[in-house]
Amino acid sequence: MNPQTILLLIFALLLGAIVGYFIRQYQEKVRRERMQEKADAIVQGAMEQARMIEIQARDNALEIVQKAEAEIEDRRRSLREEDKILQRRRHELDVRTSRLERREQALNKRQSQIDKRANEINRLYEQQVARLQEIAQMTTDEAREVLLKEVEKEARADMARIVRQIEAEAQMEGEKRARKLIAEAIQRVASDHVAEVTTSVVPIPNEEMKGRIVGRNGRNIRAFEQASGVDIIVDDTPEAVTVSCFDSVRREIGRRALTRLVLDGRIHPSRIEKIIKEETEAVNKIIIEAGEEAAYEAGISGLHPEVLRMMGRLKFRTSYGQNQLAHAVEVSKLAAILAAELGADVELSKQAGFLHDIGKAMDHNQEGTHAALGAEFCRRYGVHPVVVNAIASHHHEVEQETVEAIIAEAADAISGARPGARREDLEAYIKRIKALEELSMSFKGVQEAFAIQAGREVRIIVKPQEIDDLEARRLARDIAKKIEETMQYPGQIQVTVIREMRAVDYAK
Repeated sequence: MNPQTILLLIFALLLGAIVGYFIRQYQEKVRRERMQEKADAIVQGAMEQARMIEIQARDNALEIVQKAEAEIEDRRRSLREEDKILQRRRHELDVRTSRLERREQALNKRQSQIDKRANEINRLYEQQVARLQEIAQMTTDEAREVLLKEVEKEARADMARIVRQIEAEAQMEGEKRARKLIAEAIQRVASDHVAEVTTSVVPIPNEEMKGRIVGRNGRNIRAFEQASGVDIIVDDTPEAVTVSCFDSVRREIGRRALTRLVLDGRIHPSRIEKIIKEETEAVNKIIIEAGEEAAYEAGISGLHPEVLRMMGRLKFRTSYGQNQLAHAVEVSKLAAILAAELGADVELSKQAGFLHDIGKAMDHNQEGTHAALGAEFCRRYGVHPVVVNAIASHHHEVEQETVEAIIAEAADAISGARPGARREDLEAYIKRIKALEELSMSFKGVQEAFAIQAGREVRIIVKPQEIDDLEARRLARDIAKKIEETMQYPGQIQVTVIREMRAVDYAK
């Protein structure tokens, strides 16, 4: 290329660059102008919108002020109307007050006349009374006393006759129905007779084993008693050692542990502690299983595991030879049958019968009766309030609020009173009979008292000149209540009061 061509190219490039620069400057200027126009339009729109909002706000404020003024005017109008009403009522009250004052004045005048008439009547009455006393030769008090005695005598005779009639009718119908229900319930449950009382005697193979149980200087027996919480009685009884404890569960643990130690032959403190720990765990498992099995047998579900565990402890508790867990299952079944016959709640009745004696599993180490302890324990673990009341009231320590509570009490009495249900030793039986007769003799007017039918009935002969027919019925109720409050006995005791008047004369 020649130099001229090169110069032309350089000149063309420079010219293109200059032209491009000015074109870009122009485009930038046009873009800025457009953006400025847009910005001005936005600002103008915002100002217009602000003016519209301001106008609308002023309109709203004006509308609110107008509504407030209208409301204030309405309230003023209603206040003026109420003021007119109050004025009218005030005027009416003033008129009524003036009328009452005039009437009161008239009544005062009439009262004064009545008082004068009453004084005259009293004077005439006193004259009549004085004349009657003079004719009858008796004072008013003496005549009143004679009249009251006659009226009381007639009223008591009528009352005794009516009471006898009502009680006879109710007793005939009630006994017929009750015998039918009880017989059906017992037949359908068909429980076994009472088993032997749980023994605490551990057999041993020979007399040498007693020395090994005691240990050198008594270390083995002390270690056993401390670890198990029971007392070991080693006496002259041949080939036997007695385990004694007020807690039936601990006694069972001690019996099982001592039996294992005797069979094993290795008796020393460390071995004793190990065996007792193992037997404690084993008995706890037995307790849980026993509670669950009893609930299954009674057909009850939904109870808290702690409630079932506490019920399982009754497996080792007896009352008059009757196992308390078996008794609970039996009462539950009886209560279900009675509830079905009477139209009550069967499920609640079953639960109440099953749990009614749960307090006996804890009453040996807590203060309070087994009914109160059991009710509080079940309330803590969400048992139905109807069942809690049945537990607390089955010995009448609190009021029975439902028919299910009465059914549970009746089922408990049937289970304890049926033939073969309970037994007691001869010494306790004689003491109970003697206490029953002494309690009956402590009441006023009682001549003789005899406990019959193995202590299931007490017959009381009263002095007829001191106790009438109505008082005899009251005496029977009072003695029955006293027996319930002060004595412990299986089943129920019938109280029969006999009043007999004998008239004797001789023909000469």
